[in-house]
Amino acid sequence: MSNSLVLSPADTHTRSMVFSFHVYRKSAPNGKLSVYVGRRDYTDHLTHVDPIDGMVWLEKDYLKDRRVFAQVVMTYRYGREEDEVMGLTFARDMVVASAQVYPAPSYSKPPNSLQERLQKKLGANSFPFHLEMPCSAPASVTLQQGKEETGRPCGVQWELRIFVGTNPEDQPQRRSCVRLLIRRFQYAPAKQGRKPMASCTKEFLLSPGKLHLQVALDRQIYYHEEPVGVVVTVSNQSNKQVKRVKVSVVQLVEVSLGPAGHVRNTVASIESQDGCPVVPGAGLTRSFSLVPTLRLNQQRRGVAVDGRLKSEDTNLASSTLFTNPGHRDKFGIVVSYVARVKLSMGTLGGELAAEVPFTLMNPPLEETVGGDVAEAPREEVDKSTRLIIEECRRLSMSDLLEAQRSQESVDKEDKEVEEKEGQTREDDDDVFSITKPVSEPAAPQPPAQSTTPTPTNPTTIQIPAPQIITPQDPAPTPQSTDPHPPAPTK
Repeated sequence: MSNSLVLSPADTHTRSMVFSFHVYRKSAPNGKLSVYVGRRDYTDHLTHVDPIDGMVWLEKDYLKDRRVFAQVVMTYRYGREEDEVMGLTFARDMVVASAQVYPAPSYSKPPNSLQERLQKKLGANSFPFHLEMPCSAPASVTLQQGKEETGRPCGVQWELRIFVGTNPEDQPQRRSCVRLLIRRFQYAPAKQGRKPMASCTKEFLLSPGKLHLQVALDRQIYYHEEPVGVVVTVSNQSNKQVKRVKVSVVQLVEVSLGPAGHVRNTVASIESQDGCPVVPGAGLTRSFSLVPTLRLNQQRRGVAVDGRLKSEDTNLASSTLFTNPGHRDKFGIVVSYVARVKLSMGTLGGELAAEVPFTLMNPPLEETVGGDVAEAPREEVDKSTRLIIEECRRLSMSDLLEAQRSQESVDKEDKEVEEKEGQTREDDDDVFSITKPVSEPAAPQPPAQSTTPTPTNPTTIQIPAPQIITPQDPAPTPQSTDPHPPAPTK
């Protein structure tokens, strides 16, 4: 529940606090069913996940002996939607949590302060619900599409589904179902671990000595938009020369469900020749700073980013954390990052590379003022709170692809302009332009004296390009008809 503290000038003297609760609402297409939740982002704390608490409003006399169910559905898409033909789908829908909203079960959890506040506002036709997501489940992540790809992107999405039916296994009808996208995030732990470090050695064929490389980072956990500090130490005990050093941050995406595979994307890199060449018997120690950011990788296909609710800005996907390595295959998409350093010794010397893993995540959550509300008396809380309800519009495929279509139209216009400019250049190449001086009429002079006029106004005369004439075979030489030809000379 995201609550914000609002103080008015008059309340600063009486020390009275007003808490405003931001509530999200979405209704079914028929308008008979609505859902209210306090937030759409939920945190995975590894040991537990934030519960989903909300309210469902029903129109009076609408159900007619039917029931209302709430479910949390995880959708894992591992293929393009445009390739789905003849009933073949490249997505899996898994219901990870389910609960009955109406009629309310006898073992239901008591409502919290936000649900009680909503129930007083909505009336007797509102009912609370409580859902808990499992711990061993992936976070919201999306793989970026190419410019020419359409449809839903690959990745993991979470959805809150409220529908009317007779049992939880019924297929929800579109007109009486509410689908609200939610996100599941993981945040960085508060404590830093050991500084990661890696070293490697290379030997050369028919050459004595070795080349040593050591890579170290200044810390283990980095937050988004923060620079990653890399310290490179080179010790050259061979007879080769190090000519170039390249440092890069690589995003590793492992797909375990569906068609398994690995994707490597370089999200930041820097190449330097300072201090090079490192001659035999010498060494080099340098520090590099790289900032892996999504701004430089927005048009790259296959880069993993955190899940989006709309067309809002996001960042690179956070590193995936799990307590049990045996549950790695259950996450579907596992994201990790490494800092890679490569030394280049030329064509004959080859290369030497080392990789150091690190964690890139969102910063830890700060403590909110929710504890003050819980300790205050219930009557004072009800009087000092207000609700801010935001309507969540139903998104169709046209809404999801609107930004992509606009980008495609811009690319199409740019392509047409380039084609027109190219055609104009081709037309200009077919014509030679020469400048011929045009003389003014000279004054009458004696015929014996001839003067050359001075050019003043040059004009451009266009003549067609010369035609290439293919040479023909030479005509045969006529033979002599003399009856007494001369004798050949010896």
